[in-house]
Amino acid sequence: MVDWTEKYRPSTLSEVRGNNKARDAFGKWAKTWDDHREAVIVHGSPGIGKTSAAHALAQDMGWETVELNASDQRTADVIERFAGRAAKNATLSGSSTGTSTRQLVILDEADNIHGNYDRGGTSAITRLVKSSSQPIVLIANEFYDMSRGLRNACREIEFRDVSSRSIVPVLRDICRKEGIEFESEALERIAEQTSGDLRSAVNDLQAIAEGRDEITEEMVVMGDRNRTVGLFEFLDAVLKEESAQEALYTTYDVDETPDDLTKWVEDKVSLVYEPDELARAYDFLANADRWLGRVRASQNYSYWRYATDNLSAGVAASRDRTRGGWTRYGGAPYRSTRNKTRDTVLQQIATKGGFSTATARREVLPFLSALTHHCKPRELTVAMAAYYDLDESHVSYITGSGETTNKVQSVVEDAQTLREEQIEEHADGAFAGMDSLADDAAEIEIDDADEEDDEPDVFDDDAGTDSEKSASSDDGQAGLSDFF
Repeated sequence: MVDWTEKYRPSTLSEVRGNNKARDAFGKWAKTWDDHREAVIVHGSPGIGKTSAAHALAQDMGWETVELNASDQRTADVIERFAGRAAKNATLSGSSTGTSTRQLVILDEADNIHGNYDRGGTSAITRLVKSSSQPIVLIANEFYDMSRGLRNACREIEFRDVSSRSIVPVLRDICRKEGIEFESEALERIAEQTSGDLRSAVNDLQAIAEGRDEITEEMVVMGDRNRTVGLFEFLDAVLKEESAQEALYTTYDVDETPDDLTKWVEDKVSLVYEPDELARAYDFLANADRWLGRVRASQNYSYWRYATDNLSAGVAASRDRTRGGWTRYGGAPYRSTRNKTRDTVLQQIATKGGFSTATARREVLPFLSALTHHCKPRELTVAMAAYYDLDESHVSYITGSGETTNKVQSVVEDAQTLREEQIEEHADGAFAGMDSLADDAAEIEIDDADEEDDEPDVFDDDAGTDSEKSASSDDGQAGLSDFF
């Protein structure tokens, strides 16, 4: 099946929806490039059309494209060898035919260059944009996750989240081209629930329309239902009771990610299914795992939809009959670590706030997740991580961002710095002059062990602990209000 996001990708800049001001600025940058010869950073939330706009711009200008994305190894050597060669030389077609000699160099996820594989990549890009004889577009989700030197060397164009009013016409056009009847209310609900992510809206439309020639409002399952389904109820629905479609709908009501749901189904399906059913179910679980692998590789969470289809509807369709009775499913899957992360986060929130973990789970954690979704605003996310002493896995769990992303790692690093500054600020000078005191103490000869015990010890851990305990006690009384 052809991916509709690719099939209906804009072919010209005029077809890019929902960001008219940014689109016009992008076009002006390209048309006047010979005058300024600067690279541009196009940034904004995932799924709003940044990369599509870059390719559409190249089509309008008659430029060839050279693209380097996050799935490629992006070391300094690779960047200089591939993108650098394109950025410093005219195209072969241009030199031989007299047509445009421009190549548009597109570097996707430019804010996500980190780790051993990308060592030196940021510096190489900065050098590249300063010396390029070809136009360069850097695509980024988070503008301020990029180095200051790189930001200062480029122009900036921000693409904002696409409004529901702009998404609906796109969905309507796709339905008409695919010959699918639709209720306007159904398209409006899809547009509203995707929160400005046009790519996710198109993916949702395709998932709902698959195998149908009509879309109604009832078919659109909203993600914000009040009813929450427990894991064992979900397992009964998928493995024993519901049709494939109803099993899929039940999945939307479970407060777990497709990654964890796949682990639960994989771990428990053998307790219910016969051998033939089990073989078919494992085929669908393998498909779900492939989609989850794509999510981890690309950080494109719209692929979760296809993993969910396979782990729920696919597995439910694998059984030959419905089943009744009670099944002893046992505890969490042996591979599951999410519950441990959640429990640790809840314990730290509860301890800091001076209330129960149940209160932390029901009232505080959802509040923090909404406030810091995908680490936005960043300053608030840093403050939260510092206040509750969170590591990467904790920040990832609360915000929904990838644990190994540059965004989460930089948040945790800044939070650690903030905590150290706050500890020093509240220590009332307890640590001032410690180096000189240590040197003096090293020169003191103590002959009598008993006498040593009687002397006050300037290095006693309790010297700084009392003030910290006092501060901690005050924080506990203040609860969540101190975080803000």
